[in-house]
Amino acid sequence: MSATPVVGRREFFRVAVGAGALVAAASQGAASRAARKTVMDLKTPPMERVRIGLVGLGSRGSGAIPRLLAIEGVEITALCDVEPERVAAAQKQLETKQRPKAKEYTGSEEAWHGLCGDPNVDVVYNCTPWRLHTPISVRAMLEGKHALVEVPAAVTLEECWQLVETAEATQRHCMMLENCCYGPTELMVLRMCREGLLGELIHGEAAYIHDLRASKMQGYHRFWRLQESIRRNGNLYPTHGLGPIAQYMGIHRGDRFERLVSMSSMERGLTLWAESHFPPDDWRRRSRYALGDMNTTIIRTARGRTIMVQHDTTSPRPYSRINLISGTKGCFADYPPRLALEPDAHRWIQGEALKEYQTKYAHPLWVRVGEEAKRVGGHGGMDFVMDWRTIWCLRNGEPLDQSVYDAAGWSAIAPLSERSVARGGEPVEVPDFTRGVWERTPPLPIVGG
Repeated sequence: MSATPVVGRREFFRVAVGAGALVAAASQGAASRAARKTVMDLKTPPMERVRIGLVGLGSRGSGAIPRLLAIEGVEITALCDVEPERVAAAQKQLETKQRPKAKEYTGSEEAWHGLCGDPNVDVVYNCTPWRLHTPISVRAMLEGKHALVEVPAAVTLEECWQLVETAEATQRHCMMLENCCYGPTELMVLRMCREGLLGELIHGEAAYIHDLRASKMQGYHRFWRLQESIRRNGNLYPTHGLGPIAQYMGIHRGDRFERLVSMSSMERGLTLWAESHFPPDDWRRRSRYALGDMNTTIIRTARGRTIMVQHDTTSPRPYSRINLISGTKGCFADYPPRLALEPDAHRWIQGEALKEYQTKYAHPLWVRVGEEAKRVGGHGGMDFVMDWRTIWCLRNGEPLDQSVYDAAGWSAIAPLSERSVARGGEPVEVPDFTRGVWERTPPLPIVGG
């Protein structure tokens, strides 16, 4: 018997598109009523306690609960998911940790509207499918909440601008939860760059290479991620590799993405996987997949640097984010981690020889909470460090490490790459979401708090 999709393409996008149109109109109204004021390094009043509403309680949302509850000053006051059983399971997590029961929002595709308006929520933590990231984040800010949103923060260029304009109009934080910026290696390399070990930075390489064939074909709520592969062709998930490189280079803090070119290979991975796992009449086998197996995007910055970003989620190859940064005095590359430095830059420093540098340039955040991060977990602890640092900033009234301009600028690479691919690899300009503020903003500091 033929398997049928849980939801058709039109039905799948109906709610997200409708919500996006509604919120777009609201954000435009808010922006037109308020003079634009940058939110670069935005400071908001310190919060003695941070009351969080979680939207989307699948693997990412449910996994965030134990991390957040391990951080001082956090309360989870609201839970939202379209599936009631996921809300019940999340409530059980709170009960196990002897925390008060959270208010529930469930049973419909629009349940998140209620959570965003909940007066007992200060921060909306958004772990939904990609198409709901911007609608929920914009609505949250319009309701006076701070928005923390999983990657990517937006899937269209219009949504990127909605996030920026709404954050500026409401003076609320909108941070993309790019956890890879908080890995011990990435933060160590950030410190190396800030302290000049690699000299003037010239070139970076980033990637999201992760074999997701089985997950796309058999997992994700209502096959939402497989639908993205059916209809889009480009660098769909750039920020895991790109975020750290952008921070090394000071993107939006002394430099910015200026233009890109992008090309995709042929598609074979998903088609062959479906042919070998499903009967001929299965809808996944009959589908045609737009997403090329490998996309390579080249970005040039305003200062003349270059960044290569690759995306491949359908090939049988080991995981890698590449994480390479090259300067006038040396180069660091990951997978495995290794370092090359003048005057002996023709050989890699790695293994035991690298430990001296790993100790010397260990980032203060990992020195401070690294052991707790490993115990609590979340991608080796990087999720916890990200959450801990973000909550610390909110409680102390300090700017967040990643701004709405980062959320927009890093996310914009996906739709812009699609545009370049569709035009045969033509150059595409990257908007300046900061409107010139990047030229006078200092680089992200090495922080201890």
